[in-house]
Amino acid sequence: MAKVLGIGNATLDIIHVVARYPDENEEIRCLRRFARRGGNAANTLVVLSQLGITCSFAGVLVNNADGQVILDDLRHYGIDTAPCRCLDSGSVPISSVLLSEQTGSRSIVHYRDLPEYASVDFESIALEAFDWLHFEGRNVVETCRMLDRLHAGPAAIPCSIEIEKPRAGIEALFPRADVLLFSREYGLAMGFSDPLSLLGSVRENYPHADLFCSWGDTGAAALDSQGNVHENSAFVPAAVVDTLGAGDTFNAAVISGYLEGLETSAILTRACRLAGDKCGQYGFDGLGQTRTL
Repeated sequence: MAKVLGIGNATLDIIHVVARYPDENEEIRCLRRFARRGGNAANTLVVLSQLGITCSFAGVLVNNADGQVILDDLRHYGIDTAPCRCLDSGSVPISSVLLSEQTGSRSIVHYRDLPEYASVDFESIALEAFDWLHFEGRNVVETCRMLDRLHAGPAAIPCSIEIEKPRAGIEALFPRADVLLFSREYGLAMGFSDPLSLLGSVRENYPHADLFCSWGDTGAAALDSQGNVHENSAFVPAAVVDTLGAGDTFNAAVISGYLEGLETSAILTRACRLAGDKCGQYGFDGLGQTRTL
């Protein structure tokens, strides 16, 4: 069975479901409120675990009640947390989410009071036990050091990097990845209006990697290291109820596709389909178990 190590964030998401987004300075009633574990890398691992892949998580956790919610959820999905750094003080990252019933879209206010996972934490992990490593594109200097250690090892272990936001210096990660996973948020921030324009620009300087970009309800595109273009329409569910984590689900489907040896076009189709399934349900439970991907 394939083994994946995910390096990045786990959060506590406090989700408020509202009929519509409030106007500024308006007071509206919350229809439902619930808390669940979130975080990009953690979400991706939860989906991968349901696709039959053995997963481990490397991040920073806290030994308190909120941290226990995150830990219990990861363990529920069979995700190994031994590589984590656990602290006795601080607050887990918390995302306060407004989820609109009208559109299924979400707005997030994020708070964090923890250090990022560091290369010194990464040193103790036996990387040869894994078939794939997946990194969130954050904490750029430390992530570069982790990637340098990965590539200095005797085994050629493939890795993917999620590029969600235009963080300072994040381009330093690009030449260190086998697969780069871009978000629409990053593309728009960099001045691009469609995914292929973004990927074509990246490939000019980083031709070695396979490039993917999800562009929400307009679909997604990929540009492989051979220069082949792939496009796929979005799979829109009967009702869009929860887009929170759709990009993380897309990334999980891409990784699982590589581990199964699929062609790029089939990987892209799988990723769009599973992300669409995610948008049609609350949370991540059961993703990939009711449909042949």
